[in-house]
Amino acid sequence: MADESYEEGQNCGTFLSCMIDVLEKWTGLEILEGSLNYLDYLLWVFTPFIVVFILPLFIVLFLYLSILFLHVYKRKKELKEAYSINFWDGARKTLATLWDGHATIWHGYEVHGLEKIPDEGPVLIVYYHGAIPVDYYYFLAKVIIQKGRPCHSVADHFLFKLPGFKLLLEVFSVMHGPQEECVKALKNGHLLAISPGGVREALFSDETYGIFWSNRKGFAQVAIDAQVPIIPMFTRNIREGFRIFGGFGKYFIFVN
Repeated sequence: MADESYEEGQNCGTFLSCMIDVLEKWTGLEILEGSLNYLDYLLWVFTPFIVVFILPLFIVLFLYLSILFLHVYKRKKELKEAYSINFWDGARKTLATLWDGHATIWHGYEVHGLEKIPDEGPVLIVYYHGAIPVDYYYFLAKVIIQKGRPCHSVADHFLFKLPGFKLLLEVFSVMHGPQEECVKALKNGHLLAISPGGVREALFSDETYGIFWSNRKGFAQVAIDAQVPIIPMFTRNIREGFRIFGGFGKYFIFVN
């Protein structure tokens, strides 16, 4: 009896083969073997592509989960008592903690030079725009957690046209300019971050990290008009992290 079971196990092979044998005996359809083998082959072929796109899709999902959280939080008025300074401070800190945990677990993300960001007062932060600016999201989380203050951000116009993003952009003080609004934010004592290269730099730069600023010098004029210092920021490995699968490694951000 044991020998028969062993022989059946040998003939069965993989789990998929066993399922095919069972279905064939139950239904009497021998064509199932060919069809399922073909599906098994397609799964084997497309598995690398599925793995490659897992992280970007997860980031998009995480953004929409953040938006969903903000909508739920907006309706939980009883939480307002826990945050006496500003109604949205609790939401920002909670989301910052989630994003900081994601940064640590997924990338081993670290920030060097965060002490150069003042605890109060205006500063203009200029940073390199990676293929996906997830490093900047992580930086925002670090600033909110360790400095206890938000950082205003300048983003491309298309971001404001994405469905469902309005509340997220408002809570995290994201603006699309113009220069007058940037100067106003700095004069009001806020941190402000700008990536002069923007989407063009994200799409066309490569592993050499060439900057694509073209004639964009408005950020310098903003700093001059607001009379604030400029702090450059760069994330090591951000380009490799989203260029090849084997490039996922530790991210180190340098604030100079």
